[in-house]
Amino acid sequence: MKTQKSKILLIEDDPSLRQLLATNLETLDYSVMQFASGREGLNAARNESFHLLILDLGLPDLDGQEIIKRLRQWTQLPIIVLSARNQEQDITQALDHGADDYLTKPFSNSEMVSRIKALLRRINTAATQDLKIFQCGELKIELSKRRVFAGSNEIHLTPIEFRLLAELVSHAGFVVTRRQLLEKVWGPSHLDHDHYLRIYMGQLRHKIETDPARPRYLITEAGIGYRLNDDDS
Repeated sequence: MKTQKSKILLIEDDPSLRQLLATNLETLDYSVMQFASGREGLNAARNESFHLLILDLGLPDLDGQEIIKRLRQWTQLPIIVLSARNQEQDITQALDHGADDYLTKPFSNSEMVSRIKALLRRINTAATQDLKIFQCGELKIELSKRRVFAGSNEIHLTPIEFRLLAELVSHAGFVVTRRQLLEKVWGPSHLDHDHYLRIYMGQLRHKIETDPARPRYLITEAGIGYRLNDDDS
């Protein structure tokens, strides 16, 4: 039986970049539908079924941030944002609105393909199983039992430390913004309490990492948030 191609919606107004991306992805056996305008892309998303959206933020007719907000009103379609805007605020805002990952221009084709594969893999895994155990290297997290191990040693975490770690596990391999973590772990009334995150991430690193100053698992995305490394290599 022939495997169905993953169908990608590409919204990018730069014709040369759009065609290059489409050609490269089609060479890798992805099916690509491409548009230069946000409104055309939104209409396609309403009328067609896609596995993933690649979205440029700087569109001439409709800002990419607005497209993300509109899409998240009715779909959880995975979104990778492309942007020449490398300011932390733009990236953080896109992620807070519901984007799953981002790339700042210029980027390599191999980096793009790697992000696409990782995101589709995460979505497919989430759809087929309820993750109860996360493991990467020496780190093992038993979510249902609320137990954490570094090798054979069990690590005691406070309830807040475990909630913070569990939230990162649910997005393993992808950046989670400070705002998202504060809202999920402490609640919407604590969105301006960045110092909570710094304190608790420091505590987690001292408990989990072999060298807290050079963390392997709990990675800081400068100015944006944190990411749990899920790469065994």
